[in-house]
Amino acid sequence: MDNSQIVNQAVKTEEEKTDWGRVIRDFLETLTLAILLFVGINAVSARVRVDGFSMRPTLQDGEFVLVNRLAYRFGAVQRGDIIVFHYPSDPSQELIKRVIGMPGEHVEIRTGQVLINETPLNEDYIAAAPVYSGIWQIPEDQLFVLGDNRNDSSDSHSWGLLPIEKVIGKAILIYWPPPYWSVIEHVSALEH
Repeated sequence: MDNSQIVNQAVKTEEEKTDWGRVIRDFLETLTLAILLFVGINAVSARVRVDGFSMRPTLQDGEFVLVNRLAYRFGAVQRGDIIVFHYPSDPSQELIKRVIGMPGEHVEIRTGQVLINETPLNEDYIAAAPVYSGIWQIPEDQLFVLGDNRNDSSDSHSWGLLPIEKVIGKAILIYWPPPYWSVIEHVSALEH
């Protein structure tokens, strides 16, 4: 081997090292960007699968819902919001229900009608009128939540009030299955 061949061989070896170095650097940059996007998206949103029939007819079993985690950092929970929260008796479970009673309110269910401070709710969105009754006084930092399928829902009427700190966020849209893509309606239905 003459000097020029040795120099050419050294240059080729250095180029191969540079090419592998570039590939590894590009891979690490892509991986870092993917992790940052994943963490960022999960910080502002959650995805939840509807399990069961407690929110019929609004939400169906098996639908996937996108949840805005920041909704209540910049605003307050409102009556009619459909929220996702950690079930108070088992925080590993995430449930989805509609907010009915707000802190400081008196909720009564009698003869198939929900009353808030003696004012009836107009609930066109429910599957059927509730066949149960009860009275609840909602303390500060608590919510009263019900499923839209009132007679087939485990909710505040059966397990009690929901501490506000258990709320994950506000359900904003159905994204799966594709034929059912839609923005979720949040209805405040107090009659005046």
